[in-house]
Amino acid sequence: MKVRVLPPNPDWRVEFDSEAAQIHAALANLDIEVHHIGSTAIHGVFAKPIIDMLLTVPSLATVDDNAQAMQALGYEAMGEFGIPGRRYFRKNSPDGIRTHQVHAFERGSEGASRHLAFRDYMNAHAEAAQAYSALKQRLAISFPDDIQGYMDGKNAFVKHHEALALAWQEGQQVG
Repeated sequence: MKVRVLPPNPDWRVEFDSEAAQIHAALANLDIEVHHIGSTAIHGVFAKPIIDMLLTVPSLATVDDNAQAMQALGYEAMGEFGIPGRRYFRKNSPDGIRTHQVHAFERGSEGASRHLAFRDYMNAHAEAAQAYSALKQRLAISFPDDIQGYMDGKNAFVKHHEALALAWQEGQQVG
């Protein structure tokens, strides 16, 4: 997979809104929330042009029972795909380029909380967001054909800032 990071694009929010509306319609019988996450949800940050979404549900069993609705929207159901407590769906364009990813977690779970905290923290801390953006650009140059190398290169930064984000979020809720 070719690693491309692109400048911030206001269309990413439009693409999220459109896809979220389709998911809400397809899963209208479920109590769900759809959140825009990942780098395309962070203001002013370079990102891989893939719309990441967090689907929160009362129970993962409801996601499993309704996977065919996501498949009807063009998603491939991947199960946990390496992360316990998650259901992962991916969608590609007709020419095979990844366009959307859905990470489904139970509402209030650690997985859901950390994704939302990281996004909110980055949007509230422009200096950290710009450091993340610069790192992503350097890694895309260093690992243009190695998605694993790119992901590994981000890991320490993301883990460090996730911890800061969770502590910050806790302070926001208390204060």
